[in-house]
Amino acid sequence: MRHFTDLRDYIDALDALGDLKTVDRAVSADLEAAAITRRSYEIRSPAPLFTNVAEDRIGMRMFGAPAGVSSRPDMRLARLAMSVGLPPDTGAAQLVDHLVRTRDAEPVPPRTVSGEGAPCKENVLLGEDATLDRFAVPRIHEKDGGSYLNTWGVIVVKTPDGAWTNWSISRIMMLDGKRMTGLVVPPQHLGLVWQAWAERGEPMPYALVQGGAPAIPFVAGIPLPRGVDESGYIGALHGEPVDVVRCETVDLEVPASAEVVIEGHMSVGRDSLEGPFGEYAGYASTQSSMQPIYTVEAITHRNDPIWPIVPEGRPADEYHTVTGTGRAANVLHALRRAQLPVTTVWMPFPAAMHWTVVTVPDTWRQSLPGVDSGEFVRRIGEVIHNSGGPSAMMPVTFVLDDDIDPADEADLFWALATRLHPRDRRFSWDGVVLPFMACFSEDERKAMRGPSVVHDGLLPAWGEGRLHHSSFDQAYPADIRRRVLEHWDD
Repeated sequence: MRHFTDLRDYIDALDALGDLKTVDRAVSADLEAAAITRRSYEIRSPAPLFTNVAEDRIGMRMFGAPAGVSSRPDMRLARLAMSVGLPPDTGAAQLVDHLVRTRDAEPVPPRTVSGEGAPCKENVLLGEDATLDRFAVPRIHEKDGGSYLNTWGVIVVKTPDGAWTNWSISRIMMLDGKRMTGLVVPPQHLGLVWQAWAERGEPMPYALVQGGAPAIPFVAGIPLPRGVDESGYIGALHGEPVDVVRCETVDLEVPASAEVVIEGHMSVGRDSLEGPFGEYAGYASTQSSMQPIYTVEAITHRNDPIWPIVPEGRPADEYHTVTGTGRAANVLHALRRAQLPVTTVWMPFPAAMHWTVVTVPDTWRQSLPGVDSGEFVRRIGEVIHNSGGPSAMMPVTFVLDDDIDPADEADLFWALATRLHPRDRRFSWDGVVLPFMACFSEDERKAMRGPSVVHDGLLPAWGEGRLHHSSFDQAYPADIRRRVLEHWDD
């Protein structure tokens, strides 16, 4: 399967798959487009493309749910898989393995191309012409602190010494036509780079990219190690460099196929109130905080630009599908580096990134002679707890045999209900929690510290009490199963 270098080609491919709904009637950027997108997540309908935005003056369109769960029941992960160059029928384990393999591949640095002919340079706005008021900036949730122009765009920044260029996603709220504010929080990578500039007392150059190849926001939305350039990872994922072009006013390069690029500098101080905004746990947040201000100094965009939106909230949206899959790949990579026998890792979408499932082969005892299930699970928990970053913010992990598919919700819930001891066979560690994680106490949320638990749901060894499934696959001999399938439609 070829990879996509352009958002428009990706949208066409979704349309051919029957996973795109073109909305031609007038739709308002003030909550309505987001509400339609939010409902599309919840009923798993095709991704909406809004071609008639009521407040638009330049021919812009909006595109919702770019990497949500597919409306095709036979290809639930189609949007995720296609975003990273895999066939639309790719399964969860194959998707996670693809991301893990790329972590260990040699990065392919981006290729700088001329601005002449670059799609993102079709319109160049400088000075007073560079204003956000030209766009129909979306309002996402009714109780948000303002209109959020960035929910799926990529922020490009570079350390003062130029050693690390980071592409990441962080929400950004519009203040007025020339100013924005958004979350900038160490130890997130955007926060670390901003902090390096702030310590020098210098405003940080930034570029905010909307649209482009679907792999760009996908990779920007997954946790990669500090110091890794996302552009090189995407190049390794694609097997060829990402084409980038120099910005107009700052020393940064951005994807040449971007739909919209906003350029400027970020203030040294935390000068504006930001938030609240609906969070990935699925609840309306009431939190706001002081954050830096982005000034708008230049805007370039394609003709009839497409602006992606992600109304984050109750599962499953891009935070669960993309960031959750990226975290699963992080954990799988760490467990394999620790030489633990693991089949796959998955973060089930309905659990809003609060559950992680690790599956292991039934040959794990041969790989770890003399180790019982409790010790094996404890080792898994130690790796997760000590791997740092987002891997620490996982309250509950289940370790199960790989006779079930952790991405199949019926499989998973059956295994959890029948294999977990009601009280015993669990290990806990103290770790990072976030203020909007409702499963923790108020004191734990305020301190941002709380327990994470790893459950041992492993079955006994064969011959030591392990039972076959009472299922089609395991309760009947192969010749009977074959005959049933051969005559199923008779």
